[in-house]
Amino acid sequence: MPIIPASCTLALEIALALALCPMPPQTARAATPPGDACSMFTASQVSAVLGVIVSDGQHPIASSSLLCGWTPAGVPRIDGKKLSVSLMTERAFEVGKTPMQGIAKTRVSGVGDDAYYVTASGLGTGLSVKKGSSFVQIRVGGFPTEKAMALEKALAVQMLAKL
Repeated sequence: MPIIPASCTLALEIALALALCPMPPQTARAATPPGDACSMFTASQVSAVLGVIVSDGQHPIASSSLLCGWTPAGVPRIDGKKLSVSLMTERAFEVGKTPMQGIAKTRVSGVGDDAYYVTASGLGTGLSVKKGSSFVQIRVGGFPTEKAMALEKALAVQMLAKL
């Protein structure tokens, strides 16, 4: 498997997130969620869950605090272990539930006020969580789907204590 620069890896994740939760630009600007995605977890929390030492969370888009990624130090691989967290609007959360061909949507109980997995074959999985007026998507990469889903849920439970 070729090594892909970290900037490309995070760009691919952003593109996937945008493709799975499309929103008109004016809606996105009007309902921007508050906060900093990097404040959801510490590097030590992420390292403990992923089983690898990761660097502090980084914003792949410097001008936006809505997306944060944690990866091992060095040159991350596209198939490497990593975590990305996206702060979402309510609209993006609701649109994410919309059925789409080739993308499985699975409701999750016991996590926040509402939660669902989005799984696209070959592209991985993500757990979208609502608690109160906060909406967050957690994506773990570098693991088989079932393991990634379990790790996403474990991270969501930790994150809910902060929301």
